[in-house]
Parts: sequence; C-alpha cells; structure tokens
Amino acid sequence: MNAIFKRSSVRQFTDEPVAIDDIERLMRAAMAAPSAGNQQPWEFYIARDETTRMALAATSPYAAPAKLAPCVIAACTRTDGLRFVSCAPLDMSAAVENILLEAANIGLGAVWLGVAPDPHRMAAVAVALGSPRGVEPFALVAVGHPAHRPEPKGPSRYDETRVHWI
Repeated sequence: MNAIFKRSSVRQFTDEPVAIDDIERLMRAAMAAPSAGNQQPWEFYIARDETTRMALAATSPYAAPAKLAPCVIAACTRTDGLRFVSCAPLDMSAAVENILLEAANIGLGAVWLGVAPDPHRMAAVAVALGSPRGVEPFALVAVGHPAHRPEPKGPSRYDETRVHWI
C-alpha cells in the first residue's frame, strides 16, 4: 500500500516536462481500473501545450494548478454505447484514482481537479478541449514533477469507529 500512503495532492510543479513514457504509464494505470460490465467508458485528452492548459485552468476557480502543470489529463466519459450508464462515474473515479496512485508510484505529483457533475465546468472543459463529440468531461488531473516533495502524511485517517463488524 506504499503508493496509497505516498499519494498526496500536489499543486506546485517544476517546469520539467513529463516524459511520454510516464504519461503512457499513467494511461495504462487508468485503463486498468475496474469497470461495470467492462464498459470502459473513458477517453483521455492529454494537454501539454500552454494554450490548452491555460484554457483548462480557467474552467473552474479550483483548476489553477493546471496553469503550473506541464501536463493536464482531461478524463472524459463516452456518451454512446454504455451498458451501465449510471455506473460510468464510478468507473471514471476508479480510473482517475489509478492515475493519482501511479503518479505517486513513479515520483510525479498530481492533483484531481473536479469537473463533473457541475454542468458549467463540464461545458467549459468541453470548449477548452475543442468540443469533442461523444464525450462528457469528468475530471482534470494536473501532473508534473513536484516543486516540493510532499511532507509525509500525518496521522492515519483510519477511524475504527467507522468500521462496523456484523
């Protein structure tokens, strides 16, 4: 569980680009996520150019880390051909979490920037991506080399009073 406990939200990055091989590893991790009925509803848009990253950063008051990250991953949900539409957000959440865990595992920093289910943010991200057809934006993940190594997490979040044995 090292990657789980090593993961933290990183919002400050160096200017060093993220290697294509590392981005591919993040995509492989994302697509290894569980998916209802194996529907795999994901489509990923990798933004490395400054214009697109700035446009994505402007989509929400909480998306500012996209300005500083050399790579922003826009995780989108396909809108056609899904057998279990109501499960797509669960599938997408698992894929985004896998990106965050693999980023920590390979020494990158990342932060999940919420988009769905806010319709204004979803529309703004779609415009920033060039309004691709057949997908709905789900989340942004700002990725890069951390400007500062995150401090080790404080005390465990484990709370035995929330575990109910029956």
